[in-house]
Amino acid sequence: MQALTKYPSGGADVLMGSVVTRDAALHDAIQLCHMRLGYNVGGNDAELVLRGLGSIALRYAAQDASARALAAWLQTQPQFEAVFHPALADSPGHAAWKRDCTGAACLFSAVFKPAFTQQQINHFCDSLRLFKLGYSWAGPISLCVPYNIQAARSMPWPYQGGLVRFAVGLEAVADLQADMLQALRGL
Repeated sequence: MQALTKYPSGGADVLMGSVVTRDAALHDAIQLCHMRLGYNVGGNDAELVLRGLGSIALRYAAQDASARALAAWLQTQPQFEAVFHPALADSPGHAAWKRDCTGAACLFSAVFKPAFTQQQINHFCDSLRLFKLGYSWAGPISLCVPYNIQAARSMPWPYQGGLVRFAVGLEAVADLQADMLQALRGL
């Protein structure tokens, strides 16, 4: 839901969405919670979303193209064991994405080779100048978040290296690539 709400606003400055259910009891519980807590959409939030709708197709397409280019480039870098982006043919779920989708948004993940420690991966993220650290996405500024995936998962994970999640903003691809390259050289 978050990506859907942030793309329309254009500035990653609105968190808005909806909850939909067919379960009458759940509907009643949600309605009671809404009544007690006063959850609603503010006028300024609606205004920000309406303002951003005019450029949503352009922003989405630009961020999708940039994310695809950077994910494909990271596949060629020797520090990485895997890159996950639905448009990459070897990514899990690619066949379903290709069948059902035309775009892939701005998100992708890369798994470092096991030779790199979590501390080195954190340093890589800290060394990025254009990518800021953050969990949000769909905004104009590129973000990244390092994960110690083994510590975060209870299910088996086939990779031993740490993972970095990237959300690509509206900066030039060449600038983002140069930023990643300088941070990789720092490893």
